[in-house]
Amino acid sequence: MKRIFVVATLVFSLVVSLVHFQTAVQANGFVDVPDRAAKEVNYLAERKVANGYSSSIFGSTRTVTRAEAAAFIGRALQLNGTQRNTRFRDVGSGHFASGYIQSAVERGILSGYGGGYFRPNQAVTRGEMAVMISKAFGYSYGGSLSGAARALLSRGIANGLEDGTFGASQRVIRVDFAVVLARAMNPAFRSGYTVDPRLSNQVVIIDPGHGGSDPGASGLGLNEKDVVLDTGLRLNELLKQTPLTVHMTRTNDTLPSLADRVNFAKNRGGNVFVSIHANALNGSATGTETYYYSEANTNPHVADSRLLAEKIQRRLVMAWHLRDRGVKQTSKLYVLKNNSMPAALAELGFIDHPEDNQKLRSDYWRNAAAKAIYYGIIDYYNEKGYDVDALYDIAR
Repeated sequence: MKRIFVVATLVFSLVVSLVHFQTAVQANGFVDVPDRAAKEVNYLAERKVANGYSSSIFGSTRTVTRAEAAAFIGRALQLNGTQRNTRFRDVGSGHFASGYIQSAVERGILSGYGGGYFRPNQAVTRGEMAVMISKAFGYSYGGSLSGAARALLSRGIANGLEDGTFGASQRVIRVDFAVVLARAMNPAFRSGYTVDPRLSNQVVIIDPGHGGSDPGASGLGLNEKDVVLDTGLRLNELLKQTPLTVHMTRTNDTLPSLADRVNFAKNRGGNVFVSIHANALNGSATGTETYYYSEANTNPHVADSRLLAEKIQRRLVMAWHLRDRGVKQTSKLYVLKNNSMPAALAELGFIDHPEDNQKLRSDYWRNAAAKAIYYGIIDYYNEKGYDVDALYDIAR
């Protein structure tokens, strides 16, 4: 009887120890990721760009397949990952990466092989990875593996091998692909990364218009408040990857008053204020326009407000390909007039116009708008004399 009790006690202790061990493992993340890659892998995992095989196993040393590469890159670029039919006979609609594969091919990031095959299970080499990343993030590489390798090496995104080569023909493992992808997404992970220290003192305020009981403009089953909040949240994620401090006047379906928005910006020491809206005019108008306050009697930052508006407008028109309605002065618009910092208000498009509405309701085009506004803000700081070169890669 005593022996049975001792055995039972030991078994119970072992079970408790195992439970404690498993809990600790899950709390600390992936146990198979080396220290050199922990920050990059955690960065991708937090953003749901790269998944592990379980809560504790990332599969660091497994080779990356073409399907996995498509999914990683697709999530990083926020491409449409909805499972669907593809142009390839070996990637059916039920394949986990079918949506990302099709989207990446449509964007010219990936391509297939003769006979209509994609070869989703084929291992990716380091050279192929370099080409994929260069295409995905818009790096000029001259159309060759060596050019793509140089594009990554010169930016501190990838490292060479100990023998001094890039190892283009070697298969790439998941942890190394993750490191390269994270560095492409966020320059802060790159070797030799430097940033203008003055940027850490700059505060950007994002103001998604309307909200709560105020839907804003409506058209074709879409409300302005939802479009601009989603776009603002995407912009927020981009700016959070920079040294800039970023705050949003609302992050959910609430309705701060106009005075609340202005006071919020002032109380947080804002240096730049960007309000995001959508237009409407009986379905008869189309295009993008950006406003700034033109009188110095309340907001004295007229010149910088105009500069900010010009930079954002230029980028939005380039990204959305809608009619350029220009940068416009206003003596109204409370959030511009009563602010104490450079401020601009972007009207993305006309929600009651069919063409504009299709872009306003699209995840892809909202993401494009967020990137455009991001670039506009960075352009503004560049014009003001800040060193922002490294920040342009974040939204690519």
